[in-house]
Amino acid sequence: MLQHLPRLLTIWTVIARYRLDTLLPPPPDLRARFFIFCLRLHPAWWLAGRRAHEPQRLRLAFEELGPLFIKLGQLLATRRDLLPEAVLDELAKLQDQVPPFSSREAIAIVERELKAPLAQKFSRFDEAPLAAASIAQVHTAALPDGREVVVKILRPGVQEEIRRDMTLLRDLAAWLETRFPELGQFHPQRIARDYEQTLLDETDLAREAANTRRMRANFPDSPLLYVPEVHGEWCTPQIMVAERIYGVPIDDTASFARLGIDRKALAEKGLTIFFAQLLHHNFFHADMHPGNVFVETANPEAPRYIALDVAIVGQLAREDQLTVARLLLALIQRDFMEVIRTAHRAGWLPPGANLHQLADEVQRIAGQALDKPIDQVQFGPIMVALLDMARTHHLEIPVQLVLLIKTLIHVEGLGRSLYPQLDIWTLARPLVTRWLQDQIGPAALLKRLSEQAPGIITGLPDMPDLLLDALTQMRSSGQWQDRQLREFTRLRQELRAGRRRDLLGLAGIGGGIALAALSQGSVALLGALLALAAFGWRLAAG
Repeated sequence: MLQHLPRLLTIWTVIARYRLDTLLPPPPDLRARFFIFCLRLHPAWWLAGRRAHEPQRLRLAFEELGPLFIKLGQLLATRRDLLPEAVLDELAKLQDQVPPFSSREAIAIVERELKAPLAQKFSRFDEAPLAAASIAQVHTAALPDGREVVVKILRPGVQEEIRRDMTLLRDLAAWLETRFPELGQFHPQRIARDYEQTLLDETDLAREAANTRRMRANFPDSPLLYVPEVHGEWCTPQIMVAERIYGVPIDDTASFARLGIDRKALAEKGLTIFFAQLLHHNFFHADMHPGNVFVETANPEAPRYIALDVAIVGQLAREDQLTVARLLLALIQRDFMEVIRTAHRAGWLPPGANLHQLADEVQRIAGQALDKPIDQVQFGPIMVALLDMARTHHLEIPVQLVLLIKTLIHVEGLGRSLYPQLDIWTLARPLVTRWLQDQIGPAALLKRLSEQAPGIITGLPDMPDLLLDALTQMRSSGQWQDRQLREFTRLRQELRAGRRRDLLGLAGIGGGIALAALSQGSVALLGALLALAAFGWRLAAG
């Protein structure tokens, strides 16, 4: 960890300068109190002054610390249950109000990537950025044919910053896994590596362009979601040009009230979109903070969502899809034993786990929460408690589900900010049930058989040859087994013959000693040795 000392000192200084430790709950144990004490040893903590009490201090600290911390701030901004309102309002600015880099640098990047002067590619390019975030900033422009577009430009040096902090995070994960072996079941090193790759993928704007085109194809002419058109001929890993959209951010509740938009229906529509992405498309937007989700307001009676920044996406293997759907349905139905059975079938439980005890634990954690009024049920704390239970009982949590859990926390935060009484579970139940029936019901079985029928029919002419080959292999296998049996019998006979020779020798030695004992007149020793010789002779003969 010594190579990370300069970065650790920077982080320590920033935390102390803004007294971020005062935002934490009271430390629960001696180790936590000692950690807080060490934080406050920095001189910057004592010289913080007025800035240590300003609501923007957490946002300013994250901006100083770079992309990884800005991402953390974006996640916290969706959780209105964790921090004071004023602090959360400041964190929301991290979604699109990070300090921009210079317009001169932005223009130079665009001209370098397009290999042409700006005037040849755009009829207009607005130098003042429309928005700036941790990874890139956006400028408005117009194509030569007059179409309005936005030009997303990668922030210079962002990849190096991500690699620096993720190297520190990986080494910290390795240290924690060594120091606390019980954390190994969560694979912290692998999670850190996967998250690093996720963030680096976000810095590849050509990949984002491809993701956007795929999501747009998943929702053609949809009344639920609109995905802007991407102009692929203007896209490179450093820049992306896409259709300019007009809407309001998902957290602009004042505009919804002014336009008379039904916030309850809008929140439910958002959940429907998420489950469609997760279950039907298996391609879900995994960075759904308010800066990336807008609402089209041209038709207030039927508003559509607009998806932006489709850089971080998630996909699950079919088995994991089925597992997640079964878990959700079991939780909704409060069948806690089925939750554990599903986890057991998925291979998440250690050998010999007590299923009934685990079911009782899940009921204790989730049952009490689900008994509360719907506007008081918080999915995030339930997931944290379940993960803590997994750590205690050494459950194996698949790494690929971490991104899904993060996305679910985002989705719940967005939905509840729109409509606090949003009944997530009641809405999810028919969606999940219908999907499971489509996947594993009788109709699904018949569909798979009909899909595979042409291949089966095509292979029928080869069946006689395949049967002959199988019989030949079985006969060859039987001959091989006969040879192995004969060889084993021969070895067994040789071992028995060797054992007889050894025991006969032992009996002879015993007999010789018996004669010597007889000549010395020792009757007791003579009897014992004769018995030993007789025993050896009997074994050799048998």
